[in-house]
Amino acid sequence: MALETSPQAPAPVRQIANAIAGWVDRLGAVWVEGQVAQVNRRPGVGTVFLTLRDTVADISVPVTCSRTYFDGLNPPLVEGASVLVHAKPSYYANRGTMSLYAREIRMVGLGELLAQLERRRQLLAAEGLFAAELKRPLPFLPGCVGLVTAPNSAAERDVLENTRRRWPAVRFEVAYAAMQGPRSASEVMEALERLDRHPDVEVIVVARGGGSVEDLLPFSDEALVRAVARTRTPVVSAIGHEPDSPLLDLVADVRASTPTDAAKLVVPDVLEEVRGVTWARDQVRAGLRRMLDREQAGLDALRSRPALADPRHLLDVRLDEVHALRDRARRTLGHALDRAADDVGHQRARARALSPLATLQRGYAVLQNGDGHVLTSVADVTAGDAVSVRVADGRVHATTTTTEQLEDPGA
Repeated sequence: MALETSPQAPAPVRQIANAIAGWVDRLGAVWVEGQVAQVNRRPGVGTVFLTLRDTVADISVPVTCSRTYFDGLNPPLVEGASVLVHAKPSYYANRGTMSLYAREIRMVGLGELLAQLERRRQLLAAEGLFAAELKRPLPFLPGCVGLVTAPNSAAERDVLENTRRRWPAVRFEVAYAAMQGPRSASEVMEALERLDRHPDVEVIVVARGGGSVEDLLPFSDEALVRAVARTRTPVVSAIGHEPDSPLLDLVADVRASTPTDAAKLVVPDVLEEVRGVTWARDQVRAGLRRMLDREQAGLDALRSRPALADPRHLLDVRLDEVHALRDRARRTLGHALDRAADDVGHQRARARALSPLATLQRGYAVLQNGDGHVLTSVADVTAGDAVSVRVADGRVHATTTTTEQLEDPGA
């Protein structure tokens, strides 16, 4: 119902705002198609704020949706995606703004296509086809490179010319296939299998120039992705330009941003390698020269020493030492012998001093009877007994005539 107002009876702002909110609320839910121009996720807020823009006119409308529903979208909703939104218009009287509260969001057109590719990517990633540990390293210098591309294409020229410019001796085994259209995926798989069986091919390059998402769809084909994962030969994906990212880039062992970049990846630059070899050779020569100079300096230092300048010097020094030691030994031995001779003389003198013969030499004698017993008393002999007297230089045999007993034997 229309509000009846006049200059004399105006309606307050709140009444107008509430009336507009009531009118908008009666519109019910509607389906709206547009392009997501902006996504605003505020921390701690359970609502996500979007801006939905018309694809033809310069008109946009704000959209809100539940954060839980937004986070559950697969694939995630990004800016620029074309969507179909089932929403209910709402008017916020406090702010005087209108927005659409989204209940359902669907991808349409290219957005739906990208959503399908994202779901396929997630499925293949869950199977482990894109795992980093499955990636094989490229050979440093392949003798033969396999190339899958369209005949007489710019991608073929880029790969062949740039590769041969970097390494002229490289050989190519080219397998042509349709790089666009419904037959593209199957023909590329056949070319891959043929090159994978080739005994000389050491790396395979799949090359195609840029194009739209629809043009590059064959290189996201699930069967082609699985075929690349089965190959024994390392595969380089060179599809489109840098922003393009078909699923073939994820399963290939190496991704090249362009066909020209693929040429730089599969073979080294001959000029750089020659410079590297020259630098390494110079480094080895310099190192060998430094080592020889160091060893020569060591030899010169050894030769300058007296021992090597005059080889007999050490012998002469040692000979003098030997002579000194010999003289010292002789002196020591002489002193030892002299001391021993003195000791022997002393011992001999002491032995002589203690010997009975020395006593006999002083004029004493030993008297023995005929039986050889020493006579120590006049009582042991009688007149007429035969006796022998032992003197220093012999014996005297005698016969006693008489004996005399002394009154004081010590006198």
